[in-house]
Order: sequence, then structure tokens, then C-alpha cells
Amino acid sequence: FIVVSLLHALVVTVIRLTKKKRNRNSISQSKVFALARAFSLSSAKEMTRSVLLLSLLLWIVCSLCSAAAFVRSGSSVGDTEIAISLLEKKLMAPEVAMVPLTLIQGAGSKGAVCLDGTLPGYHLDRGSGSGANNWLIQLEGGGWCNNHRTCVYRKTSRRGSSNFMEKTLPFTGILSNKPLENPDFFNWNRVKLRYCDGASFAGDSQDESSQIFYRGQRIWQAAMEEFLSLGMKQANQALLSGCSAGGLASILHCDEFRELLPSSTKVKCLSDAGMFLDAVDVSGGHSLRNMFQGVVTVQNLQKGLSSTCTNHLDPTSCFFPQNLVSDIKTPMFLLNTAYDSWQIQESLAPPTADPGGIWKACKSDHSQCNSSQIQFFQDFRNQMMYAVNSFSKSDQNGLFINSCFAHCQTERQDTWFAQDSPQLNGKRVAETVGDWYFDRAKNIKAIDCAYPCDKTCHNLIFDVNQTGVDRSVDPKAAEISTSSSSSSSSRFCFPLHRASLVSLVLTTIILGFLAQ
Repeated sequence: FIVVSLLHALVVTVIRLTKKKRNRNSISQSKVFALARAFSLSSAKEMTRSVLLLSLLLWIVCSLCSAAAFVRSGSSVGDTEIAISLLEKKLMAPEVAMVPLTLIQGAGSKGAVCLDGTLPGYHLDRGSGSGANNWLIQLEGGGWCNNHRTCVYRKTSRRGSSNFMEKTLPFTGILSNKPLENPDFFNWNRVKLRYCDGASFAGDSQDESSQIFYRGQRIWQAAMEEFLSLGMKQANQALLSGCSAGGLASILHCDEFRELLPSSTKVKCLSDAGMFLDAVDVSGGHSLRNMFQGVVTVQNLQKGLSSTCTNHLDPTSCFFPQNLVSDIKTPMFLLNTAYDSWQIQESLAPPTADPGGIWKACKSDHSQCNSSQIQFFQDFRNQMMYAVNSFSKSDQNGLFINSCFAHCQTERQDTWFAQDSPQLNGKRVAETVGDWYFDRAKNIKAIDCAYPCDKTCHNLIFDVNQTGVDRSVDPKAAEISTSSSSSSSSRFCFPLHRASLVSLVLTTIILGFLAQ
């Protein structure tokens, strides 16, 4: 309608411009032409006014749509995490025990609050028997917010407000209470500390104008005080663990966790999928460094980062685990895939580094990669090997780095301890971690050969079309859809917004011209 109307108006305009050049031989011809011209011009004006109104309404609608899509895009980092958590639910057995949420009631008075000012929370499943005095603390992951916009968006989700947190959570994998699923830690006191600060439990500042509370460090302290009061101060054994952003948090807080407990307590730390690398993306840029720089800046993390690191490196570099792990004094275990799915999606080939979508199929399903793309991933693996080289020289530290395309293997039952779980040196993740924690073996450094040699992987296959419809790709591959709604709205709203703006401007110009 807009196109036809604009063409009609343009034709009338051309008539008006050419009219002056025509010679009329008779008065009757002039009168006829004048009447036709007046009718056409009047009709054009009316139609153009209608088009102008329609264009204006369309522009307003598209502006609102684009604004919503822009705000929604702030969650892109968390979308991969959300997709993976949906996968975990899909793989979950129906009889999994659900553990209720507990809010830390005394946290508010200490300023230990989520981004929106609500109380932080945790889920606790009490230990029994020989594990009654042992504690496992699992720090939840879920990306970061790296600027004001993304932190404002995060306030409206479970990653930034306890108002939106699930009231119960399933405990699987390392949190399971079944010996057949979690042989070494099933009867420990198992805790999952919820993540709602957006900076891996590291911030301690506030945005007064927007009432955003960056209080991750205070949440950590309030939670530890709560667990100590519930019996953790008498712990015989303790393990601080975490997945993804929580895995980074377990690295940041490992030595601090050791200092909270008596010297007689056996304390170790585990980071699952927390080895985020300062890698070059497919465009030659540093997407993850840019993101981490935003996190460090917006949440003012400089003062809380390791002074051992900040004495010789910039604050952003000191948020990267590769610059921290070798200086940790407490025994630490790094569990990571060499081709971490989250880092491929969000660090190596994010949409900002691949605007043409050349990597879209490859990063969604590694079987769709060409030889040069696989080589790019091999270079990333080599960087991972180099990053853990110094760390691996300590006998007290442990490693399990398998050549899979996955992310977070402790909380997924199929990757932690199942009949067909991934293996290195004939042992599954749970067995290797247990051997390391309980000193059943020495110098545990399990490092896989390069892709594609490992046939035990449970690779993540993302839906390249983002339709949310499952396809059976591989019996050991699980498929998930990421950001379908936000991506669709972005693809639709932004181009239409630009088109409607052009229509609005053109129609206004033509109407003004016709009015002359």
C-alpha cells in the first residue's frame, strides 16, 4: 500500500512539473487538464496524508519493537547458559529430588543483595552418615552483565533477582543424593548458591541513579557466614565447586574459602568450565576481553581482584583465570572441554565478530565445520594447553580436559557419572575428581588427544535454525535452541524500523512538495 501510494504521488508530482512545459491550444483543453490535475493532486494529497499517518504508526511500532529487541539482546551472554540449562532439564530423570530455595534473611542488613536489592538464596540438601560433617558448595553460573543496559535487563531475571528464582531445583550430577549417580559426595551436605550479582560473586559497589546493587562479594561473605552457622565450621572435608561463571568464581574465591575453615579441615576447589581464555575471535578482535573489561568497569572490581595479579597486570587481565590459577595456594582441579561450547558461541564466534553468519553452522554443530574452521578450534585448544601448563606442574592440582564440544560437566548426570559418560584414561569425570580429592591416585592430569579422537564425548549440538525443534543428530549429542525469540525479533524489527523511517521521510517530503 505504501509503495503504490508513493508511486501514485510521484506520478502526480511529475505531472505537475511537466505541466508548465506543455502548450495548450484551446481553453477547453486547459480546463479539462486543470480539472484532472486538481482532482489528481487532491487525491494524491489525501492518499499521501494517509500514507504519512500509516508510516508514522508503523515507525512508532517498529521503534518500540526495536527497543525491546535491543534491551533483550543484553541477555545474549546468558542465552547460551539458559539453553544449556534447558538441555539439562531435558536429560533429567523424572525421579530427581527437588531441593527448596532458602533466602538468606540476614543478608539485607549487610548490603548483600541481588542486583535488584532482593535477598540472595541457596538450596541445601543435608548430609547423612559418614558425610554428615562434609560440605560441598556449588556456585551457580550464568554469564555476566557488562554494562548498565545488560545489568538493568538482568534485574528482571533469576540471574539478578531472587523474585524470579525457581522455588525448587533438581540436584543431579555432583549434587545428587544417590550413590549410583554421585559415588563420592552423595551423602555430603550439598549446597547450590544462587547467582544474582552478574560478576562471579566479585563486585562491591552500587549504581545509585538506577538502584542497581553490585554486591557479589558481600553475597559470598553472607552465604559463607550462613553455611558456617549451619555446621560448616565443624567440617571434616569441604569442596568449593562451580560451573561456568560459577567456575570462575570458585577460582576467584578458592584461597578465601580455605581461610574460612579450620586448618584441620581438608579443603579443595573445583572449577568446571571456568577456564575462560583471553582468545582472539574469528574477526581478529577480543570479544571476551571486551566483555570482561565491561564487567570489571561497571562493577568496579579492581579493588577485589588478586593483588598478586594486579601488581603486574591490568584489572581486566586479572579477571581471566589463565592469569590466576598458577598463584592459587589451595589444591585446585580444572575440569574443562578443550572446545568449550560457550566460548565458541560467545567468545570465538559471537554475532558481533561474524556479522555475515559464516560461522553460524559450524559453531552450532562442529560436524558442519570446514578444515580451516577446525584448525581455528585446534589453535584454541593449543592455547588452553599453554594456559594450564604452569598450573599442571603442581602435584596438588588436578586436570580433566577432554576434547569435546560441551560446557559444564559436573551438574549434568550424563557427563558426570553415567554408564556412557565421557572418559579419559578409562575413568569418568566423577571417578577422576574423586581420585584427586581423596588422594586415591597421584598427579592426576588427564588431558585428551585432539579432536576427533575421543569417541566418548556428549557433544552439544545447537539448532542452527533456532527453531527450537529437536533433530536427532548423534545418540551422544544433545541439541538445544538459543535466543530464538530475541534473534527473531532482532532480525525482524531492526530492518523494518529502518524501512519505515525511510518511508516516513519520503512521504513527508512528497506531501510538502505537493502542498506548494
